[in-house]
Amino acid sequence: MTDTPVDAAAAQELAEAVAEAMWSRDRAAQALGMRIDSVAPGRASLSMPVRSDMVNGHHICHGGLIFALADTAFAYACNAYNLNTVGSGCSIDYVAPGKEGDTLQAIAVERSRSGRTGVYDVVVRDGAGRDLALFRGKSYRIAGEVIAGLAAGQR
Repeated sequence: MTDTPVDAAAAQELAEAVAEAMWSRDRAAQALGMRIDSVAPGRASLSMPVRSDMVNGHHICHGGLIFALADTAFAYACNAYNLNTVGSGCSIDYVAPGKEGDTLQAIAVERSRSGRTGVYDVVVRDGAGRDLALFRGKSYRIAGEVIAGLAAGQR
């Protein structure tokens, strides 16, 4: 009866350790001012302030930076099992603009994970909770672990 909570707790600890290890090497996310809000197996939430150097000629957040936030949340969600995983493809739909001074949040959720592949959906929202972008990422597991020697979470 205690197996499930222990397994869930161990999986959560693993996801947090992996996120910490990835973050220590994630110079791009750090340079963009991203912050990890939460991680869990197959899930991640990151936020990023929209600075003045992130707006385009229309004075809205550059779409590439919104993509970077969504892609980073995707990366933390699909690597949470400590199995090296990369994106094999992704798409994004921009549904509303981000504004300077706002803090954007990307929430990634695993939809499918089987064998070496996975599918993850990410929604990027502004500080008022309005959807700005809808991202879908396809993942592919490659050799190795994010933290070598730590137990990998298998299904």
